[in-house]
Amino acid sequence: MKQVIVFRSDLKIGKGKIAAHAAHAGITGFLNVENKNKKITSEWLNSGQKKIVLKVGSEHELIQLYEKIKNTIPCQLIRDAGLTQVEPGTIICMVIGPWYDEEIDKHIKDLKLL
Repeated sequence: MKQVIVFRSDLKIGKGKIAAHAAHAGITGFLNVENKNKKITSEWLNSGQKKIVLKVGSEHELIQLYEKIKNTIPCQLIRDAGLTQVEPGTIICMVIGPWYDEEIDKHIKDLKLL
C-alpha cells in the first residue's frame, strides 16, 4: 500500500508551498479513499502510511497521468488558491491513493523522485 503525490516541476514554486501542497494532497487522498473503502485506508494506516513524492515536467503530463488512471485508482488534482506564487486555480500536483503498490506502479514506474 502507498500514496503517491506527483508535482509539476515546471512551476518553480518554493519549498514551503511544496510542503503545504504535499500535506493538502495527502489528506485529500486519504479522505477520498476513506469515504469509498475504509478497509483500504485501514490497511494503509496499519502498514506504515508509505508516501512517495514524484515529479512530471508540465501540467500537460500531470493531466495525462490523471486521465490515464482516474477510472481505476482513486486520485485527485490539487489546485492552488493563488494567494502567493501562482495564479488562482493553478494545478500544482495530484494525489494517487492510498492504494495497492502494484496497481499504482504500473502508471508511475518511469517518473523520478521530486
